Amino acid sequence: MSRKPSFANLRDRTSPGAVTAQATTDGQVPTVNIPNGQTIAGQGATTGPASRQGRKQIAGFFSPEMSFAMHTLARRHGRSLQTLMAEAFNDVLRKHGESPIGD
Repeated sequence: MSRKPSFANLRDRTSPGAVTAQATTDGQVPTVNIPNGQTIAGQGATTGPASRQGRKQIAGFFSPEMSFAMHTLARRHGRSLQTLMAEAFNDVLRKHGESPIGD
């Protein structure tokens, strides 16, 4: 089964992003650099990009129409979907008398 196309797949197509490997001659396990900032050494020891350190993922399932509308809005305003979601969550917190958290 193939995945549906995503706006994220359209972004940065021309940017350099080839996976590179550093060869070793001393018997060490090679390190592989992946375009999104992750590094794999040996059998998949990965760390996420610095922008994700100390953060937790919040996910939800929405209709295709909602997904399209949010991605379109983000693209139209030159913002990330994550930034729009943080804004929406802060609005909900304010609505219910809580202090907004930020991003």
